[in-house]
Amino acid sequence: MDALRVCLYVFAGVTLGTWLLSVLTREYSWVDRIWSLVPIAYLGIFAGAAGFADVRLDVMFALVALWGVRLTFNFARKGGYARGGEDYRWAVLRERMAPWQFQVFNFFFISLYQNAILLLITLPAYTALEHQGAFGAADVVVAVIFAAFLAGETVADQQQWEFHQEKHAGRASTRFLQTGLFRYSRHPNFFFEQAQWWAIAAFGVVAGGPQWTVLGAVLLTLLFVGSTKFTESITLSRYPEYADYQRRTSAVVPWRPKREPVHG
Repeated sequence: MDALRVCLYVFAGVTLGTWLLSVLTREYSWVDRIWSLVPIAYLGIFAGAAGFADVRLDVMFALVALWGVRLTFNFARKGGYARGGEDYRWAVLRERMAPWQFQVFNFFFISLYQNAILLLITLPAYTALEHQGAFGAADVVVAVIFAAFLAGETVADQQQWEFHQEKHAGRASTRFLQTGLFRYSRHPNFFFEQAQWWAIAAFGVVAGGPQWTVLGAVLLTLLFVGSTKFTESITLSRYPEYADYQRRTSAVVPWRPKREPVHG
């Protein structure tokens, strides 16, 4: 059985499984709970199909495994795997939808579409499998870039974690994080997350030239665009001063903050 077909079976299984669990438990973050795990399985299937003998595929597998371990740790320490660890945004959305509307949304967007993205972002490995070759200088550059993005997301998540620990203890001087990497981007962790998968897409381009398998990275970016807007609408409703932060700070791509206007 070819690797892509195996991945499609895994995709069907996790899609059905996450949807059934959401219906049975009335918690709708099951895709979040497998988000950092399933891509590792897909990469392992593609690398295994080459007998773990293709350096490019092995490096892609190792990098995605590092991505998954780090993300799993960060998700776990925030209570994502605990009972009741549902994404707070789903509760907000349920209040805005009729029950049947949310259940349609749950199946087609939360379970089906997001699981499809998890498969699609790994398909550059399928390109690499179909175009096996020497691991060259371009591969090294992409691997180093991926590692830099991984380090960036690690730093951003740690800064966010430390801020929320301080906030929970009543020691935070502001109501939302605005320092460190968050001085240059309102969502630096979102930027680095997407950038890592663009690096994976680049491996596919290095292996076989321009490929349709970059579609996964495109769809992931579009997913983050919608998610970021929804998240910020909630934050702004809670913290009116967030509007000032929006005016001076880049939304996603880290950039020099704008100066505050001088009055007087």
